[in-house]
Amino acid sequence: MAITTLSSRELNQDVTRAKKAARNGPVIITDRGKPSHVLLSFEDYQRLTRQRRNIADVLAMPGLADIDFEPPRVTLGTRPVDFS
Repeated sequence: MAITTLSSRELNQDVTRAKKAARNGPVIITDRGKPSHVLLSFEDYQRLTRQRRNIADVLAMPGLADIDFEPPRVTLGTRPVDFS
């Protein structure tokens, strides 16, 4: 993956170059010499912002009932307490 750096002026003068560079990796756009923005391909953006599933989403998936899974039962014992 190549990282390209362009100034804001270079971006304004040649947007096509920036878009082509974004196919190979992020394009850092600088403003007065300091990084200010990053241009990504849409695929890279989607990969970075993909929603992470939580356990509730996974348990609600269709077809989950077809999976055989029977976790072992856990029994918790009690201990006498000494308050002396």
